[in-house]
Amino acid sequence: DGYILTNSHVVSPADRIEIRLQDGRELVATPVGNDPHSDLAVVRVQETGLPNAELGDSSALRVGQLVIAIGNPLGFQATVTTGVVSALGRTLRAQTGRLIENIIQTDAALNPGNSGGPLVDFRGQVVGVNTAVIMGSQGICFAIPSNTAQWVAGQLIREGRVRRAYLGVSGQTVQVGRREVLDYALPAPTAVRVVEVQPDTAAAHVGIQPGDLIIKIGEAPVVSVDDLQRSLGRHPIGEPLMLELVRDSRRLTVLTHPTELPDGQ
Repeated sequence: DGYILTNSHVVSPADRIEIRLQDGRELVATPVGNDPHSDLAVVRVQETGLPNAELGDSSALRVGQLVIAIGNPLGFQATVTTGVVSALGRTLRAQTGRLIENIIQTDAALNPGNSGGPLVDFRGQVVGVNTAVIMGSQGICFAIPSNTAQWVAGQLIREGRVRRAYLGVSGQTVQVGRREVLDYALPAPTAVRVVEVQPDTAAAHVGIQPGDLIIKIGEAPVVSVDDLQRSLGRHPIGEPLMLELVRDSRRLTVLTHPTELPDGQ
């Protein structure tokens, strides 16, 4: 149907998007949806019968498995590099500050121009979308897993955006005293302190206040702001969500109903 998956950071600054095919044709693409939180985007060309790559199951990858990266590094068209899966389950921070989970680390050489290109397995199935390198390093490159890409692309094609749950709080990771760790059986000596509560949000409606300490969301302990964002990212919008707080040395439980994350948050 002319849909093309790439990185958000590749297309978001562009005034005009052009697609060059292997047969030399150049087509103008229009944006379908952009999700900077996962660094993925979908564009579309008005053309049918285009060749397509099959998406594989990134959850079946194993460390040491052979992978192949395809892209246009530094302007060199259709360059192929090989390597192995160096590690799985890495996290990578998007330009928005949110964590992207389950990142694939590979030593297949990536350079500027590889972004948005496929990482494929020995069957030729796409198992990742090449997205980042650590500049100055050798053989430390990252790809967004195909299972994440498939879910995000589906949301972008259907909705034009990815819908995520939103509480309406700003918080920061803080150290918790040893006594509180023992009294509340915390898994770590850190939690999230609420700094600000936006008016007329799920958090405001249940009385969450600045200074509250969030120690649990659903069944997951909250050790950092990343834990809070991760749990919200997986939670269905509008469905009930239990939070455990500490306020004035008292442990409280509140039932919230997160709304949709507003644009730009």
